[in-house]
Amino acid sequence: MPDQSTATVLSKMQKSLEVTRADLATIRTGRATPALVENIVIAAYGGNAQMKIREMATISSSDSMTLTVQPFDPATKDDIVKGILEANTGLNPVVDGEQIRISIPPLSEERRQEYLKLAKAKLEAGKVMIRQVRHEEMGRLKRSLEAKEITEDDRTRQEKHLQELTDEMITEVDRLGELKEKELMQI
Repeated sequence: MPDQSTATVLSKMQKSLEVTRADLATIRTGRATPALVENIVIAAYGGNAQMKIREMATISSSDSMTLTVQPFDPATKDDIVKGILEANTGLNPVVDGEQIRISIPPLSEERRQEYLKLAKAKLEAGKVMIRQVRHEEMGRLKRSLEAKEITEDDRTRQEKHLQELTDEMITEVDRLGELKEKELMQI
């Protein structure tokens, strides 16, 4: 594959992998992690501004079962609490002076299974994104062959390389899935 084309395809596939990784991070595992709440969108300042929590506060985990949210502007404390409750995450924020504490309840077996199904759906979506990149590149190769820009041998070699790259990325998505499953099933 020409270097520029390979780099572009690799970049697109890696971006798909990063989207999948970020998507998986939002699934609760029974452990307190800032990723659980950092992307929740808050209607701040009387609904005049839509911001993610990570843009409005410092999020940390004081222990494996507690998140602490320290707003940059104390006036947004109530907006953040309201936003977390409205996000339907199952988390219950409590105002504690200038900060917000969120206790992460342990997951029931039923909830673990639900999250496992959700993780598998997100993993499949990641694989679809990677396959879509492959599909687009295969179409480009076909058009290049029809326009006599490349030979049949070049196309075959590039398609083989493209498939190897796709297989590598799919294997990485599967590895992410195994790690997430291990996290979810850990008590």
